[in-house]
This record gives sequence, structure tokens and C-alpha cells, in this order.
Amino acid sequence: MMKPIYPLNVKNEFLFNSSPRDFTVEEIPLYEFTGEGEHLILQVRKKDMTTWDMMDTISNHIGIRRRDMGYAGLKDKNAMTIQYISLPAKFQEKLASFTHDKIKILNSTKHNNKIRVGHLKGNKFNIRLKKVLGIQKDKLDSVLNWIKVNGVPNYFGNQRFGTDGNNWEDGKKLIDGELKIRDRKKKEFLMGSYQSYLFNNWLSKRMEINLLLEKFSEEEAESVLGLPSGSLKGTKSQPNFFKLVEGDVMMHYPYGRLFNVEDLSEEAKRFETKDIAPAGLLSGKKSNLSTGVAGILEEPFAEDISLNGTRRYAWIQVSNIKKTYVEEKAHYELSFTLPKGCYATNVLDVLRG
Repeated sequence: MMKPIYPLNVKNEFLFNSSPRDFTVEEIPLYEFTGEGEHLILQVRKKDMTTWDMMDTISNHIGIRRRDMGYAGLKDKNAMTIQYISLPAKFQEKLASFTHDKIKILNSTKHNNKIRVGHLKGNKFNIRLKKVLGIQKDKLDSVLNWIKVNGVPNYFGNQRFGTDGNNWEDGKKLIDGELKIRDRKKKEFLMGSYQSYLFNNWLSKRMEINLLLEKFSEEEAESVLGLPSGSLKGTKSQPNFFKLVEGDVMMHYPYGRLFNVEDLSEEAKRFETKDIAPAGLLSGKKSNLSTGVAGILEEPFAEDISLNGTRRYAWIQVSNIKKTYVEEKAHYELSFTLPKGCYATNVLDVLRG
């Protein structure tokens, strides 16, 4: 897989352990719960276990199938996570005797709908960086200020590609007919990993273009990339680090409809005000494709995959950033909010450089 490319040429040294002590994630619900209805909404805190394991533990206690429960998103195993799940309200009494050393039910309320995947505004992250000494603290402050203004690239994280990072290879074999798997969910997961692989490679290519345009003219960058003359006209002067090109697919931010760039100057201004953001391709059926110059750049990473295609934000904003430096411990404590489906590692990787 093409190595992800990041926007800042910095090297920050710090230690980060993905553990419940140093990494917490809290879901931000998409809507307020009604307080009445046939479904019971649980706010659950877990550690050192996957969302699936947590749901299995609770479902086994009350005697229901896991598929009768609802959840909005899968959360990290190696973290302290707070998330919402739902189950039929008629099992509320059975929960009174539930105890577990890795799971705590923090709150419960009723609602008229089952929680569905994606029913999130975003996630709040709290991260502790260790061994941050002297000048490293100042460098982290500087990069964090850059992130606050500019945002970060929205790569898929390593967890998408498995322990060895090669799930995408089996996904490609499935697509090419070189591998057969009967389990539908596993098959879709592996093919989705290949979608993610293609997306990350496309995003790395676009990041390469952004970096070229910081150092060279539009004409020189076109020559290096083998693009037709005039392809990058109007890119270098754009205020954003991520440079839009004609035909890019954009999406209203943080959610909304898709459209293709026609007026580069106008859409670059809207991107700067965080009203819209570029959206990269997850290959598949019914995909909204880029056109023009963007289509030329996207074509090598677009493949015929028997999953529904979609678009994913290529660039995301990091909001509610707060930091505290604990000098006597050399700890840099950081909190921030990201849209749903985005990885905290994207922020950490830009901080690290």
C-alpha cells in the first residue's frame, strides 16, 4: 500500500500508548433520546474489549440475540470507550443484576427507535502523550494550531487493514475471483478493506500534488505528474493546503449532498470557510464519479467492486481542541472532536510528522 503522506515536514517525538489509561473515546449521539418508547438506550463504558464482545456479554446476560441489539459504531478495543447501544425495553429488569469488571452501564433511557449504524454526530477523543520535553511541547503547540486552522487528511486507519495490514489483499482476490468465502459479512469486510486501500492510495496521490504545488509552479507540477497543460490552473493560489481541481466531488460539511467542482475559485473559498469539503471515492456500484481533471487523477484508483460505492470526506476538520501540558510528568493531554467514521490516528500522525 502506498505510504500515507502528511502535510507538515516536522518530526515530533512523543510516546503514545493505545490503552484505557491514555486513550478515551466518547460517542456524540445524532439526536436526543425521547425518554419513551419500546427500546432501551444504554450509555455503556467499556475497556479492553471490542464492541462485539461487549454486546455479546450483555446479550448473553439478558438472554437475547446480539442482532436484536443496536449500536451506532464500533469502538477501539485498546481504549476506554463510552458508547450507546439499544435493546428491547422489556428486558430492562434483567439488567438490574448485570455486573462486569470491564463494562459499566452509566445511564439508561427509553427511545422509540433502535439505534442504527451511523447514528452519530461524531466522537470526542481524549489522548495523553508522554515523554514530551521542552521544545517538543512548543512544536506540538505549533502543529496543533495548524490543524485547528487547516484540518487533517482523512485516511483510513491501520485497524481497517488487520493486524498484518494485508486484509486488502484478500479483498482484491475476492474481487478478482481468486478467492471464495461463503461468510457474507467477512466477504464484505475484506472487500471493504480493499475499497479503503484504494481510497488511501488516491488520497496519498492528492497529498503529493498539494506538496508539489507548495514548492513548484502549476506548470512544473503538471510536468512532473504527466497532466495535460492547464490541468492545475487556479490551484496554487487557493488558500487551503488541500488543492481542489476541476471536476472534484465535493460534499457539504459535515454532511450533505454531493456536487462536482465547476468554479474552482468559488468552491475554494467555500472550502476555506469549512462549508464544504472534497470527497474521495470508495469504489463500487452507483458511485458518484469525479469528472475532468479530478477524474483523470481518480481513474487509477476506481475499480469495479460488487459493493455499493460511496464518497468519503478526504479532508476533515478537528473541532473543540483543548490541550494541557503537565510539565512535571512531561505529559501533553489533548482532547478534540472528529466527525463519525474518522480516526484519531489522523490527528496523531500529523502531530508526529
